Amino acid sequence: MIAEVIVDIAASETDRIFDYLCDENTVVGSRVRAPFGGKIVTGFVMRLKETSAYPIEKLKKILPTSDELPALNKECLSLAEKLTARYRVPKALTLRLFLPTEMRTGKVRELTRNYAELAVDIAEMKLSKTAKNQLGAAEYLSQNGKSDCAQLNSLFPGGVSGLAKKGYVKITKEQILRDPYKSVEGEKIKRVLTEDQERAVHTIRTDSRTVQLLHGVTGSGKTEIYLTLIAECLQKGQSSIFLVPEISLTPQMLSQLRARFGKNAAILHSGLSAGERFDEWWRLRTGEAKIAIGARSAIFAPMENIGVIIIDEEHDSSYSSESAPRYNTFDVALLRAKKNGCKLVLGSATPSVDTYKKANDGEFSLIRLEKRINRRPLPEVIIADMRREVRRGNNSSFSTPLKEEIEKCLSTDKQAILFLNRRGYSQTVICKECGYVAKCEHCDVSLTYHKDEDALKCHYCGMRYSMLSSCPDCGGKKLSYAGTGTQRIVAELQKLYPTARILRMDNDTTSGKEGHYKILKTFAEKKADILVGTQMIAKGHDFPSVTLVGILDADMSLHFSDYRSGERTFQLITQVAGRSGRAEEKGKVVLQTFDPENEVLRFATAYDYAGFYNNEISLRAAMMFPPFSKIVRVLVTGEDDKKTLEALKDVYFALEKLYTDNPEKFLFFNKMRSPIKRIQNKHRYQVLMRLCDTGVLPEIYDACAQARTKDVLVSVEENPVNLS
Repeated sequence: MIAEVIVDIAASETDRIFDYLCDENTVVGSRVRAPFGGKIVTGFVMRLKETSAYPIEKLKKILPTSDELPALNKECLSLAEKLTARYRVPKALTLRLFLPTEMRTGKVRELTRNYAELAVDIAEMKLSKTAKNQLGAAEYLSQNGKSDCAQLNSLFPGGVSGLAKKGYVKITKEQILRDPYKSVEGEKIKRVLTEDQERAVHTIRTDSRTVQLLHGVTGSGKTEIYLTLIAECLQKGQSSIFLVPEISLTPQMLSQLRARFGKNAAILHSGLSAGERFDEWWRLRTGEAKIAIGARSAIFAPMENIGVIIIDEEHDSSYSSESAPRYNTFDVALLRAKKNGCKLVLGSATPSVDTYKKANDGEFSLIRLEKRINRRPLPEVIIADMRREVRRGNNSSFSTPLKEEIEKCLSTDKQAILFLNRRGYSQTVICKECGYVAKCEHCDVSLTYHKDEDALKCHYCGMRYSMLSSCPDCGGKKLSYAGTGTQRIVAELQKLYPTARILRMDNDTTSGKEGHYKILKTFAEKKADILVGTQMIAKGHDFPSVTLVGILDADMSLHFSDYRSGERTFQLITQVAGRSGRAEEKGKVVLQTFDPENEVLRFATAYDYAGFYNNEISLRAAMMFPPFSKIVRVLVTGEDDKKTLEALKDVYFALEKLYTDNPEKFLFFNKMRSPIKRIQNKHRYQVLMRLCDTGVLPEIYDACAQARTKDVLVSVEENPVNLS
């Protein structure tokens, strides 16, 4: 028997099928050990056949692994081949999406433990009175039944092995599952669907379209609809995939799933340890767990017979991969939904303009939930004009209305959330004497000051520098801090409200697997009064005691040079405002801005998605921006500037010919340096295109695949999330 194998080496030279001899019991999808180039590497069996075009005597034989099941099922193999063809990346790179990294490299295995139990009655044993440890171990097993060998050996050294040699004890090996969130337990609450929720579930069940958009205001009960759909799948013996945008949301959602479905839910995300991720993946692969929950990568869970795929907060940019292959989660989910004949449910209070247009045009089903549960009102929005505050001499981070509302909140034993989408203490350190700005040596970006560590950090490559005592250019001592981050906000709050208990939630405070969960749990248990955080606090969380949300810099994302800046601002404001007033008391939102007349802010403060959408879609149609076109960026990066430029020229000339031959398919075409010219010591150039006909996309991918070299990476991004 001949196996067609892909070796796990992501290079163009090895990106092809290799024939190997194999045993009769080899199965398609199996992970194997393959002799390759003088080494043994991991490989994947893609197909089996009887004959090979190569002489049999020249073929090497693959060695099987100890996997009980093929690592990849047929659907995963089929999906991997489609993604490889779509994004023109090495097959090995695509296959890696479906497996835990450590499993591929053989660095993690299932955790097993030896257990002992009596094979005969203790009365039948013939043991010497001097064999005290054997007698003790036998007595212990007689009283306690099956026991851990390691524990028995610590109590009675050598006793178990002595009994086993005599045939008095049977020893078995059992797998021990590493539970990533042992402390996460959900409260069992029996909920009855509202009329609106029942209608939504019925529509999802009966509508013939694959994609269902659930457009519900914050607090309208979308989660309960998801859980109902998952419960129906379990009753039919089907599995489910449930995606959330942030790792911080997974423990909260996992607690609800565990309360409802017990150990049927498995969690997949990059924050788990290698062993935990392997065990959760294995529970899904064997079918022991039927519900996969996680961030973007969970779409590749090894599930079979999928009954529903849910993408919560579908508008979130984190669903787009920024490393090869640069896939969009929706595209992969749609392929899996069609393959399984199941529904793909997208949920959001602020759907992306592209998604909402497809729903409006009838391509997707559109289900609206326009009221909060129990008809609770949406929070009142107070606009604080920061221009007026500055004229009054208030140069602090907090407007007068916000300070007044925080004081009311604290005096009534309620909680507040303050949102600022910038971590650190200050954005930049500037010399007042010569204008020097502290920048990263490896990236073309300014460094952020972190006061708690008294250090400067690069938020692109992670490099850390000691804080400056003087300007390295002029020696001046007058260093100032420009731009406010979450650390500074906490410091200012502590001065204003010394008795208030304050938590901070950003990338600096949430390291470790349970970093997010511990902060959110503390806040949910009312052990803190104010939660200050970045966008990770903006979505999905439900805190009944929160009656105030402060948005400290509503303009931050409004004036980026990105056609989606208005959309992102509207989404962020609406999402974070929705954390307030989710229980009985009405909530309030204080929105601080230097541009109170801005139409995006006007729509956001009125919770007017329809008005925002109609305005935005008109602008996009007039300017021929997505969804009326597709923006394609070809990013060329490399450590050697000369080699990177040469690769840029190669890809540019190939694309220029495509542009010249098909001018009617292009709205824009040009090459340039990236706005951030260098990241992690890699020079960055780009070719930007705007297409009115996506038929040329395969040729764009082909041209870029041919321009890649060992030293230069050439990648294609469609409607990129970040153009910097």
